[in-house]
Amino acid sequence: MSTRPTNAFRRKPSHRGTAINDFDAGATWRRLLSGSWVGIVVATLLLFALSPAIAHGSVGSAPLLSMLPFAAVLAIAAAGQTLVVQQRGLDLSVPGMIALAAALCTCMVQYHGWPTWLAITVAVVAPGLVGLVNGVLVAVAGVMPLVVTLGMNAVLLGTILKISGGSPATAPNGLSQFSVDRTLGVPNTFIIAVVVLAVGGVIAKRSAVGRRLTYIGVSVPTASALGIRVTRYQVVAYGFAGLAYGAAGVLLAGYTRTPGLFIGDSYVLPTVAAVVLGGTAMTGGVASIVASGIGALFLTQLGQLLRSLGWNDAQQLIAQAAVLAAVVLLRQAAPALRGLAQRRRRRALAAVG
Repeated sequence: MSTRPTNAFRRKPSHRGTAINDFDAGATWRRLLSGSWVGIVVATLLLFALSPAIAHGSVGSAPLLSMLPFAAVLAIAAAGQTLVVQQRGLDLSVPGMIALAAALCTCMVQYHGWPTWLAITVAVVAPGLVGLVNGVLVAVAGVMPLVVTLGMNAVLLGTILKISGGSPATAPNGLSQFSVDRTLGVPNTFIIAVVVLAVGGVIAKRSAVGRRLTYIGVSVPTASALGIRVTRYQVVAYGFAGLAYGAAGVLLAGYTRTPGLFIGDSYVLPTVAAVVLGGTAMTGGVASIVASGIGALFLTQLGQLLRSLGWNDAQQLIAQAAVLAAVVLLRQAAPALRGLAQRRRRRALAAVG
């Protein structure tokens, strides 16, 4: 008697394999759309791969070297915004924070004779202290983050006018030289950004502080039940966000040499977009500082590509807003994809059962 399997028996493994492969493909797409870091990495690689075909020379040596410093500044600022969004907030004081840091490290040297090292230190620390004030008002006083940070931004802009007397100053030679120089062909600003993101990423993922911030972002009641001092950690998150904005402002001031008084105005939407592109939900919870940095690189390259095509600043902002809206809508579709995949899996298992 023949031992070859019947046609019916042979069809079942084939059918099962097709169904499972379809399910795996669905799982891959869900991972790309559901807030994972994979999506922004794939999107960034595709953008750099397609840029030469869309605009010739957009990823050459000169364009990259001119783009990376601005990507670095945005990445550092986005790291700070990530900490706030993780705690279910939104920081609208980013423009004031960056501009305050830029004003302090330039005006205090040129107009008040401070040593460069002292001006830079104060420029980084002062936004951190302002961030702590934001955190206290949000976590202790219970004021909405939007209200607190928007009001604080107005206070900071007034402070900048007072410090500068209404006139921008020039960055110290040492700071400017460091910001425009390169190490082994790589811009120093980009190296600083990589270090900041790497250290922030390790702390966020591997340290007790990082894990507790994640627990709080996911569920405040659950974190409180676990004995985590929620208020303290929320205040700390805002403080570290301020330090990140300060560092970004100092690097930006050094690279632009003579920063405008309101040089941070264009950084609110890009920092939020970088955070969302990096996979952090606006409702808080699990976040990735490194992925937000990759989102900043994506947005900066996208801006450079659009400039190569002749788009002005207003059109670029519209494009950034469109990208942000598209990502949010796609993530809203992720639960539907998950339900569809589960139904297909049940049908596949029923077919081979």
